[in-house]
Amino acid sequence: MELPNDPMMLFSLINMKLRDFYSSLDSLCDDLSLNKDEIVSRLKDAGFEYNEELNKFW
Repeated sequence: MELPNDPMMLFSLINMKLRDFYSSLDSLCDDLSLNKDEIVSRLKDAGFEYNEELNKFW
């Protein structure tokens, strides 16, 4: 899966996938062969952080 370059599109896509299909960021990344550190870093640079308890970036 190719991730969007725009941070807001990435934020929206990842949160939608987490909400609708995955119980954790780890399971999403494992299933879609994505680099978790890259996602966390890119979204952190845009001002978002992952909340494990809520299973979303905010």
